[in-house]
Amino acid sequence: MIDLVETTSSWRRLSPRMLVIHPFQEVVRAAPALLGLLVAGTSSGGQGQWWSIGGVGLMVVLGMLRWFTTTYRITPEHVQVRRGLLTRKVVTVPRDRVRTVDVTSHVLHRVLGLARVEVGTGTSERRREGRLKLDALSAAEAARLRVELLHRSPAATSTSSTSSTSSAASAAEISVTPPAGSTPAAETELARMRPEWVRFGPFTMSGLVTVGVVAGFVSRLVSEGNVDLGRVGPVQETLRWFRAMSLPLEITTVVLVLVVFVSVASTLGYVLAFGNFRLTRHPEGTLHVTRGLLTTRATTIEERRLRGVEVTEPLLLRAVRGARLSAVTTGLRAAQGAQRGGSLLLPPAPRAAAVSVARLVLPRVADAPSDSSASGASPVTVGLTAHGPAALRRRFTRAYGVHALVLATLVALWLWAGLPSWTWLTAAALLPLTALLAADRYRSLGHALTSGYLVTRWGSFSRRRVALECDGVIGWNVERSFFQRRAGLVTLTATTAAGKQGYQVRDVDLAEALRLAAAGTPGLLDPFLVEEQHVSPVG
Repeated sequence: MIDLVETTSSWRRLSPRMLVIHPFQEVVRAAPALLGLLVAGTSSGGQGQWWSIGGVGLMVVLGMLRWFTTTYRITPEHVQVRRGLLTRKVVTVPRDRVRTVDVTSHVLHRVLGLARVEVGTGTSERRREGRLKLDALSAAEAARLRVELLHRSPAATSTSSTSSTSSAASAAEISVTPPAGSTPAAETELARMRPEWVRFGPFTMSGLVTVGVVAGFVSRLVSEGNVDLGRVGPVQETLRWFRAMSLPLEITTVVLVLVVFVSVASTLGYVLAFGNFRLTRHPEGTLHVTRGLLTTRATTIEERRLRGVEVTEPLLLRAVRGARLSAVTTGLRAAQGAQRGGSLLLPPAPRAAAVSVARLVLPRVADAPSDSSASGASPVTVGLTAHGPAALRRRFTRAYGVHALVLATLVALWLWAGLPSWTWLTAAALLPLTALLAADRYRSLGHALTSGYLVTRWGSFSRRRVALECDGVIGWNVERSFFQRRAGLVTLTATTAAGKQGYQVRDVDLAEALRLAAAGTPGLLDPFLVEEQHVSPVG
């Protein structure tokens, strides 16, 4: 993305209905400070209330200025946004660099028939200017813009011979406008939200975020308004009732209340975030994801940029045989996670449904390197190769090493600092759970090479299985820590431009790691392997 000097052309304004949205957003964003001013003004005889009213007025003016100072235009080569009051700035995105177009509609947007459009170029997450935002367009204009920017087909003309391969591919893409009177091709539905999937909501534990948000909002409100919660009647009664309990009963009560609140909040968040979920395939080579009950979001993923899939099974979700599916693709914000980054292909659902959708999304590669027993086996169902006894010993050594350190620390604090004895006794009683965790971490380890995909699996609290297309691998890293060298193990990392830009095969034998790398990208390691064979041992 680049900044240009203002150029002359026809510029369009955003929808005038955003004059309602932006002032409202500014007031909500400043709500804790404004409420603090209001409470402080009330406690001081009402003199500070005018400051609160003035603050609301200032927020409204700032929100309205965003409409007067923001314009945009779409040219055959660029998407441009011009904004700023004192400092005018034109931000330009080349259309051949557009990777994603997210269309989001919050509740107020939907009431007014508007949508927010974010155009992503796939740049680093640390560079927030990598996403160009248009807030807000009419819903029809936003949908048309998404189709125009992402549904492209190769042109018949060739590019200049001096261009690089990637530049030539980008330059050969043009927008396609359907002929007048033609009927748009129908999309193929791959998945749809089912009511019974709501049962997976409590096991996502997303309600913990809600607990943090509520606690932060209350804390800031109390701080801004100088409110003493200890003097509030209901709070005093609750604290008095709570302090009358014994310590074990207090802990049990807190845990039960937290579990119930988190479960309810997680279920409610699941319904609001994934209600009306739908995954479809467009005939022009894109996957289209729509979701959201109150706030709707539509994300389009180009299949030619898809490099694989990731099946994630958090511990609680795995206990009820659930999983979620995300895409390993270039141009999406993987650093923020699948749900916020837009790579989500299926919300928490039955694992069988995630596997089924993954098989529909991944293309089959018939004539590709494979080490599985069944030639051309699906990457999402193929059996994985275990990592051997050395990896098993390493899992138990690390687990018991950490547990022993924590237990020794608690015992020392009990002997010399008066720490209650139940702390180290509880830690000692959890030793069997540590063994179960180490065994589960080992069972999660595995890898395979099938149908042109590298498959790797790891993790216990959050088990992940990634199927990465070998054609998308741009390099291999072999890392060995001090303890891995003693165990004869390495961590093999397949680097790629997609997803998290690196996927690991953890704690595997060195010979097996080199075999995987050589088979995954034939010829890439040949110079290094040949050179190693000619090096004679010293001594």
